Amino acid sequence: MSSEKRFSFDNIPDLSGKVAIVTGANTGIGFVTAKELVRKNAHVFVASRNKDRGEPAVELIKKETKKDAVEFLQLDLKSLNSVKRAAETFLARNLPLHILVNNAGIGGTPFEKTSDGIQDQFGVNHIGHFLFTLLLLPTIKASAPSRIVNVSSNGHHRTTGIEFEKLNDPNAHTSMQRYGQSKLANILFTIELNKRLLGTNVYCNSLHPGVIKTEITRGVVANWGTWLNPIISIISLFFLSPDDGALTQLYCATSPEIEEKNHRGKYFVPFGEVGEPSAQSKDEELAKKLWDFSENFIKEKLGDDIFSKSCV
Repeated sequence: MSSEKRFSFDNIPDLSGKVAIVTGANTGIGFVTAKELVRKNAHVFVASRNKDRGEPAVELIKKETKKDAVEFLQLDLKSLNSVKRAAETFLARNLPLHILVNNAGIGGTPFEKTSDGIQDQFGVNHIGHFLFTLLLLPTIKASAPSRIVNVSSNGHHRTTGIEFEKLNDPNAHTSMQRYGQSKLANILFTIELNKRLLGTNVYCNSLHPGVIKTEITRGVVANWGTWLNPIISIISLFFLSPDDGALTQLYCATSPEIEEKNHRGKYFVPFGEVGEPSAQSKDEELAKKLWDFSENFIKEKLGDDIFSKSCV
């Protein structure tokens, strides 16, 4: 991984006329990503679960950028019905969608299930974003050239694959193994979606943003206890700031190089470098199996016609 910042906020081109959605944009690197997109004149939707935190984030972005083209979009990735409503709410606006940054995530949390009955790290980090992306895909394709950015993690190296039959077994994996599987899923989803987008001007890539000082560590504390807080405080001195952590996804979302170099299905690392993911993340058969598993799970919960307009 290169420590040289080959991409900075100053390299983001003017985004006038562009519309973007950033999930988990009320805090951390999602907030920075949304703010910098707004600063460069994009119309941005801050998609997050908590209205009490999302709306103040919108107001803060307006204050810091002195621009008003930013809105809150209610999105709870733990609920497929909420994901469906969020997509429908956006689509009802009849706006284009040029940039989708699937940034939201949880990590290191104690074992729980979502309201739809799947292990929560896998549900939030992958299944919810899978549904959200596919429901928005016709608009993304119609708005091309456009970008889909899936935020993964080097944590995907901590797993040797996805054990679908054991996802809901609380004793099958450690919390970090569950996290690793969900982050592997982000890359596999990118690979399979990119295959299905061949012949279009939709550029879909994944990335590792770096080890960043953000609120995602709250999951680890919830799992192991508050005694970890002093240790995390010390270790986090060596973490990237949220500003630096946002650079790689901003590169994927905005850099002209993505189109100039025809970057599709790539895995990027800080700061906008093409990285090398694990061998499992290149397994096209596993990527297809994940797609089918995700699609079938969602159809079981929301009905067989849920993807009737997804164009893939």
